Amino acid sequence: MTCSKDIFDRTILLMGNDVFNALQKTRVILFGVGGVGSWCAEGLIRSGIGHLTIVDSDTVSVSNINRQLMATTKTVGRPKVEVLRERLLDINPDADITALQEIYSAETAARFQLETYDYVIDAIDSLSNKVQLILHATSLDVQFFSAMGAALKVDPSKIHTGEFWEIKYCPLARMLRKRFKNLNQYPSKKFQCVYSPEVLPNIGAASNTETENCQEDNMDEKTAEVSTWDLRKAQTNGSLAHITAIFGFTLAGLVIEEIYKLKVNS
Repeated sequence: MTCSKDIFDRTILLMGNDVFNALQKTRVILFGVGGVGSWCAEGLIRSGIGHLTIVDSDTVSVSNINRQLMATTKTVGRPKVEVLRERLLDINPDADITALQEIYSAETAARFQLETYDYVIDAIDSLSNKVQLILHATSLDVQFFSAMGAALKVDPSKIHTGEFWEIKYCPLARMLRKRFKNLNQYPSKKFQCVYSPEVLPNIGAASNTETENCQEDNMDEKTAEVSTWDLRKAQTNGSLAHITAIFGFTLAGLVIEEIYKLKVNS
C-alpha cells in the first residue's frame, strides 16, 4: 500500500517537513462543494491538509458535469459530499475527511462548531446563508476565506484575491455589502476573497430545469435568495470548469500559503 509520506514527496521537497507536519495537523471546514468548492477540497487534500470537513446538502445533477469535480454520468443522483469524499480518500487514504450532507443556515450554524477549526472556507451560493456564515465565521478566532460568484466568466487572468471591502466591480460582493447594511450587521473582521470583476451576459438558450450560481448581480435580490437545493429557481447562469476550478484552487492556495508563511517565518 502506498505510504502517505510517499504521496507528498514533492510537497515536502518544496515546503519541508515542518510545513508538511503543520498541514497534516490543520483542520479545515468547507461549505459548498459545487463548481468552486469541489476543486478547493481536492487542492487541500493533494497539498497535505490532514483534516477536512465538507458540507453540502445537494446531490449531483447532469448540469453539474461541465464544471464540478466529482460530477460524472455515473455519479448523477448521489450526494455530492459522499462522492467527493470517496475521491479524496482515493488520493490520500490517511486523510480524516468528514462529509456532511447538510445546509448551513442561521438555524443550523451551532452544530458545525466552527470554533474547533483552524480555517473556515465559504463556497456556498445562497445569499442569505452566505451572509450568516460570514457574520458567524468572522466573529470567531479562526481564519476565514470566501468565494464570490464564479459564473458568467471566461477569462482566467481576471481572477484575483482581495479584501472583501476593497473588491470592486464584483456583483456578489456588492450585493453582500448591501445585505449587511440592510441588516445593520457587519463582519467582525476583514477577510480575503477570490473574485473576478468580469460579468458576461448569457447568450445561449437558458434551461428552466435547474439554476446554478444564483448569486450573480444581473438578478434581483429576491432571486438571489434562491439556493441550489431549492427547486423554485428562476434563472440559470452559465459557468465553466476552468473558471470555477481556478476559484477553488485559489481558495485552497490561500490556506496553504498562510500555513507555509507562518511556519517558515516562525
